Amino acid sequence: MTIFLIVLLTALVFEYINGFHDAANAIATVVSTKVLTPRQAIALAAVFNLVGALMGTAVASTIGKGLVDTDVVTMATIFSGLMGAIIWNLITWWFGLPSSSSHALIGGLCGAALASAGDDWNVLHWATTDAKGAAAGLWPKVVLPMISSPLLGFFGGAFLMFLLTIFVHRLRPRLVNNLFGKLQLVSAGLMAHSHGSNDAQKTMGIIALALFTGTKSGAFDELPAWASFLRTPDFVVDQWVVVTCALVMAAGTAAGGWRIIRTMGHKMVKLQPVHGFAAETTAALIIHYASVLGIPLSTTHAISTSIMGVGAVKRFGAVKWTVVERILWAWVFTLPVCGLIGYLTERLCVTLGYK
Repeated sequence: MTIFLIVLLTALVFEYINGFHDAANAIATVVSTKVLTPRQAIALAAVFNLVGALMGTAVASTIGKGLVDTDVVTMATIFSGLMGAIIWNLITWWFGLPSSSSHALIGGLCGAALASAGDDWNVLHWATTDAKGAAAGLWPKVVLPMISSPLLGFFGGAFLMFLLTIFVHRLRPRLVNNLFGKLQLVSAGLMAHSHGSNDAQKTMGIIALALFTGTKSGAFDELPAWASFLRTPDFVVDQWVVVTCALVMAAGTAAGGWRIIRTMGHKMVKLQPVHGFAAETTAALIIHYASVLGIPLSTTHAISTSIMGVGAVKRFGAVKWTVVERILWAWVFTLPVCGLIGYLTERLCVTLGYK
């Protein structure tokens, strides 16, 4: 029971860090365009992240049972995977790099599961089908979206910005700024909502996996009657898990993530309200669609590349490509580094006698 409580606390720490690490995804553009003050933007993001986090559990199911063989997963495996994600998130936050919390968690979990299985790569579900016959596993749910979502973000943002440019090019700049300043409140809310609906579910899936693992191993057999809700004979996401993760993510978002906000909203490209609206709308639609399909998408990838696409239409040289290069390297290293940390942490746990 003690190890479960440690895992639960670690999962909530990850969710909190995820909230302030990825807060920039929802509010960087609305802050940089001066439509809202930082405090107003964080309040908006926290509220809509909370609402979004309460919507659905498809992504949670993918994280909890769709990527690794649950037969090899122990509490130490889950703890190790979370530590890989937490350490990487803190490193990238310190350097102001908008990396993917989703891929950090997935990489950490895969690395830890590989260590638990004695380096048997078959424990990783590369390409399978779910109960409904739909594609599942790391390739269709993680790797392919990791490639396609940045492309959709860049070209989708560019295309929407191109259409908006045709629409507003004869209007006075003040009118354009006033109009899209109001519209950006809507797009920022949609972005925050979609972020909550996808990212909060990842921790829900991890906690559900921990509950299932504890029940299967017999760790909860002697629980008192009042704690019987922890026993989960099958993989389900109980309502208390959903509400807890939603509240913790909202609290993390309320704490802000100023280092990454500066990178996303100021260093990469200078935006006006119309650009912010185009980038946020594009990213929100991509993330929402992924959430419906149960894809643990990187919200960071979607909004970052949408901003790049919008900026490139404004003027190709307007995008600070040296900053983009640093961001891309962080994306490349996220999965392998988190996998390695998760792997080594699991090996350390086994050496110390924790399973």
